[in-house]
Amino acid sequence: RARERRARFVGKNGACNVAHKNIREQGRFLQDVFTTLVDLKWPHTLLIFTMSFLCSWLLFGMVWWLIAFAHGDLDHSTRLQRDPGEGAAGPAASFVPCVTSIHSFTSAFLFSIEVQVTIGFGGRMVTEECPAAILVLIVQNIVGLVINAIMLGCIFMKTAQAHRRAETLIFSKHAVIALREGKLCFMLRVGDLRKSMIISATIRMQVVKKTSSLEGEVVPLNQIDIQMENPVGGNSIFLVSPLIIYHVIDKNSPLYDISPLNLHHHEDLEIIVILEGVVETTGITTQARTSYLADEILWGQRFVPIVAEEDGQYSVDYSKFGNTVKVPTPSCTARQLEEDESIM
Repeated sequence: RARERRARFVGKNGACNVAHKNIREQGRFLQDVFTTLVDLKWPHTLLIFTMSFLCSWLLFGMVWWLIAFAHGDLDHSTRLQRDPGEGAAGPAASFVPCVTSIHSFTSAFLFSIEVQVTIGFGGRMVTEECPAAILVLIVQNIVGLVINAIMLGCIFMKTAQAHRRAETLIFSKHAVIALREGKLCFMLRVGDLRKSMIISATIRMQVVKKTSSLEGEVVPLNQIDIQMENPVGGNSIFLVSPLIIYHVIDKNSPLYDISPLNLHHHEDLEIIVILEGVVETTGITTQARTSYLADEILWGQRFVPIVAEEDGQYSVDYSKFGNTVKVPTPSCTARQLEEDESIM
């Protein structure tokens, strides 16, 4: 019976399949509140966005109500409502409230909203009667500006996150192994769907598998960098059109002893591909990731050409992006192929 395939370390969409459990120092997340807010899911972010404004309005609404209560503004407003025909003479004419037209908590709450969002309908205003009211007005404006800066910055960062740009960076669904320049090579195709370029794009590959050291230490997820080649040279790529990135399987490669017969028996084999670069339009660094398990590597196949010259420009047919064709390829390991060539 076929052995059950182990869990994928990196998903095809680039998501890392790692669950963090039993974190005892949860307070560390509060030390970086802004990043924590950006990392939250949209419903949680919108809930915090709404509650931060609502709570601040209620808090300062209560403060304005207490100021009016302590100064006697509520009693005076009640008396005027009860006897609107009271003339300009008498004590009522000389009374100056801290905030005009506040006669209940509802009106204090409305005044709190007007102050913080600078609406100013004109029915309520702070007078010179109470220095404490002027101080509260200054404090609420400062608190409102801080909340606006944090929450609007959080919303902006969530909408402009780098992984959004990575959605238009695509990798071939399968990788292939075939001959190139007389050597076995591991190959994959990468492309960018947008016309705006990824500046200083670099690409690298790693093999993730379970290994054991000479001392008996078991490393469940040992990450091994593998050397790769591309048409430009080095790890930097000019990603204007789709490119075929390949790794020459030599004696320094972790794939040196893999043949088509035992390829699909390597359940612990996973090759991770990481593409990094700077988004031309925003200047934000982005990263796109994917991975290939053993059963997603096709032996003896090659990617079909998808770039053609038409009407004086180069045209890319993305409908054939992941298409492959069979090509003659030795059914042996790279080690055996080199040994046979040395004998000949």
